[in-house]
Amino acid sequence: MMDAGRHPNIELLAYSEVEDVSGYVGNFKVRVRKKARYVDENECTACGECVKVCPIVRPDEFQQGLSTRRAIYIPFPQAVPSAYLVDIEACLGDNPIACGKCIEVCDKKCIDFDMRDEIVELEVGAIIVATGMDVYDPTALDEYGYTRFENVITSLEFERLISAGGPTGGHFVRLTDGQTPRRIGFVQCVGSRTNNPARGNPYCSNICCMNTVKDSLLLKDHYPDIDITVFYMDIRAFGKGFEELFMRSKAAGVRYVRGLPGEVVEDPQTRNLKVYVENTTAGRIEEHELDMLVLSIGAIPRHDSDLTKQLLTLSRTPDGFFMEAHPKLKPVDATTKGVFLAGCAESPKDVKDSVTQASAAAARAGTLLSKSKIRVEAITAVVDADKCKKCGRCASVCPYSAIRWEKKQVAEIITAACAGCGTCAAECPFDAIEMRHFSDQAIFAQIDAALERDPLNTIVTFACNWCSYAGADTAGTGRMEYPPNARIIRTMCSGRVATDFVWYAFRKGAPVVLVSGCHYADCHYISANRNTVRRVDALWEGLEKHGVRPERLQLEWCSAAEGQRWAKIMRQVEELRAGVTAEEVERTIEVLREAKVPVSSKVWKLKEPTPATLRCLHCGHEWQEDYSMEKAQNEERMCAKCRSNSVRVLI
Repeated sequence: MMDAGRHPNIELLAYSEVEDVSGYVGNFKVRVRKKARYVDENECTACGECVKVCPIVRPDEFQQGLSTRRAIYIPFPQAVPSAYLVDIEACLGDNPIACGKCIEVCDKKCIDFDMRDEIVELEVGAIIVATGMDVYDPTALDEYGYTRFENVITSLEFERLISAGGPTGGHFVRLTDGQTPRRIGFVQCVGSRTNNPARGNPYCSNICCMNTVKDSLLLKDHYPDIDITVFYMDIRAFGKGFEELFMRSKAAGVRYVRGLPGEVVEDPQTRNLKVYVENTTAGRIEEHELDMLVLSIGAIPRHDSDLTKQLLTLSRTPDGFFMEAHPKLKPVDATTKGVFLAGCAESPKDVKDSVTQASAAAARAGTLLSKSKIRVEAITAVVDADKCKKCGRCASVCPYSAIRWEKKQVAEIITAACAGCGTCAAECPFDAIEMRHFSDQAIFAQIDAALERDPLNTIVTFACNWCSYAGADTAGTGRMEYPPNARIIRTMCSGRVATDFVWYAFRKGAPVVLVSGCHYADCHYISANRNTVRRVDALWEGLEKHGVRPERLQLEWCSAAEGQRWAKIMRQVEELRAGVTAEEVERTIEVLREAKVPVSSKVWKLKEPTPATLRCLHCGHEWQEDYSMEKAQNEERMCAKCRSNSVRVLI
């Protein structure tokens, strides 16, 4: 951090927070509130005279509340800039000045209670999110006695106690009597690897096991005679040199007991702890008497990550950490272009992995900024200004805020920010938005092709490119058996599936329609699949209103890795399809035709005859003919050359 502070091309805004982010890749505008320190950081020499006279005492957050600080303080020893700041909420010298002792003793006269917050406007081309993580609060796990028993501490509190810069100067002592403990225990996976939300999170926090191994060796180095017991489920030592470190710990005399304590009891006289645990390796209940118990707490997403997500329009995985654009191909890119992830903002990781990811994020940002132009994928949206009715519905559903719209103004697509999910095109009721390479015409043509032969035995399936379509591919490469009669229509996102597509599939004789995408809380396009749920809910109501069984429209979530789940979904949908009779399909076609269910694509909304090119799929013969939706419904086309009925309309 000191090197960063001294670098001529790096500006550090310490004690500041981001209030707003607007713009898009290459053209971000960031508003930062630089909080008033009430101390001139350029003049302060960190002499510490002000601290000596400050009468206000507060718990020191950096030392986990194990020691105190004054109202004027340096947040932590390696802070940059190395200058004091005033906790104005605790200080007595603001308004009115009831103390002012620090001002009197400051020779540099750098304390100024008239300072106010400063707003800094920045224009940047790329943003790296390295917001870190928080740690799990084990208070809810009452069986461990944290906060009830003073000698039960967390691994973070342990780090401060054993640190040379900690409250005890590196001398590890019990909090109750200040004596060096002779018997100490560590409990692993506190707040991690549990399916009970009240007891923690289902994921592994990555750092806990090796942190305990390191701590045990550190204790053995300082106090060779100390007795250490580690209670664990599994020791996960997967990194380079980690297994060797684990074996060194065991060789040093650290005892590992496979099992987590079920109860911790304190002796009121000696303040020692009795730990009851089932040793699953030995198959017995054991009682361990300890002087101190350390809870290895897991990592959790930062509590203020909601604000970061909102400012940068980021996606989050079900565990609450930020989602990368692709776990293998773009591991440091966020789902928003121009935003990159580093460290524990993306997932729990140790220092080595955090540094590696930070270097990769810096390299990706540098690559982006070195170019005068950026390349975007050719799947973005385009607005037809003549058809746009200026309603703004597209802007309201865009997860990337890539659509500029003001009242009585035509919507405008910011191509650099558009990710091509297609949610806006599906939402537009006036067909004013076209998706490059995933146009309405192309999707309707695929529906036609899917239902051209034997439609009664066909499952029309709309699959998201990133998850369910990839899940189907996983099932195929894994040679998993499932019914082969699904005809998959790939869309970039399930949010691209317009209601017209589903109505048209049923009007063409589809017995079952399946819409599938990313898991609800795991959308590649941030929140686009929430629009999928809204549209499918409306479709279910519409089907029921028209006397069509709503279950003939299925909505399922499947990730790219869930090939087994995809096979299961297809078997279930096939069972449903087998129960749909030809009479039911014909009745559905007739009911929807009589009800004049709207199909408003650029092709199928044509009411007046329009010149079109027709092609015979059998012999390839093409000819010109006036075409309309009514004519297509009431007439059977036939190729004049080969007399085949396999005719496709090209507009």
